[in-house]
Amino acid sequence: MTPLRIVVMGTGPFAVPMFRALLASPHQIVAVVTRPDRAPPGRRPPPNPMREAATAAGLGILDPEKVNDPTVVAALASLRPDLFVVCDYGQILSRDLLAVPPLGGINLHGSLLPRHRGAAPVQWAIREGDAVSGVSVIHMTPALDAGNVIVARSTPVGARETSAELEPRLAELGAGAVLDAVERMQAALAATGTVAGVGIPQDAARATRAPRLAKQDGIVDWSQPAPVIERLRRALEPWPRLTTFFARGDGQKQRLVLDDVELAANPAAAAAVPGTVLDTSGGRIVVACGGGTALAITRVVPEGRRSMPAADFLRGSPLLPGAVLDAE
Repeated sequence: MTPLRIVVMGTGPFAVPMFRALLASPHQIVAVVTRPDRAPPGRRPPPNPMREAATAAGLGILDPEKVNDPTVVAALASLRPDLFVVCDYGQILSRDLLAVPPLGGINLHGSLLPRHRGAAPVQWAIREGDAVSGVSVIHMTPALDAGNVIVARSTPVGARETSAELEPRLAELGAGAVLDAVERMQAALAATGTVAGVGIPQDAARATRAPRLAKQDGIVDWSQPAPVIERLRRALEPWPRLTTFFARGDGQKQRLVLDDVELAANPAAAAAVPGTVLDTSGGRIVVACGGGTALAITRVVPEGRRSMPAADFLRGSPLLPGAVLDAE
């Protein structure tokens, strides 16, 4: 089929594999649109993997503050794109902008839509205990993650897998899915003269939300059952990470990042206040959780120090059975 003129829109690392797949395809990437670099005075802006990849490929880059501004719409229209390919970009495209390319836009999303619509689908899949996750490529509408699903590909979620491990796997899975979706759109256009009906409509009644996570989401609520807290620990890697606090000998609170945890069995958990340290033997910190469950902390990052086994931390720590872990 005839190669397409494509504008890629993306910012984060999830978009890079599909960008590279398009670069290696017969299609022509005419520009990359990414978010502008922002940083407080005196600070460097955070990394922008798509900007780095586009620069390395020698492509033109646009980084508008508001992608739907009429001047930006006009600039993109002047490139005569056939299709927008969007992933991990950060702005919702307006109806006017989506009307610029004849084929509209497709979006690569890191979940099996309509489950986990929003900015953090990978984290929410682990947080909710999904046994299977995947990617969806949708034909875009102005509504958030609500267009027809053109291609979906699934993969099991490992029992101990973190977001930091699952996300790159899904990104690689998405690269092939995007190429497949482009082919299906071209086939639909050749067969019917339109792409308006391409893909399968989502069942809005089955939609769930996956909003962006905040730092406060990482503070442990020990009243939750241990399996919920264990999943949250994996979901919040590498940010904002799972954190609790305990009282030092001088009464001041000390932050403790839970670097690794596992489910534990301890009969004393049934009668203990959630957050109570039940046992520190065997190189683990066993803590009572909600519902009479218990969690063993096996690796920690003490405030101002590096990651270490819980056994090493306990050698110089006042944390003893009976202590209570809680919020700041």
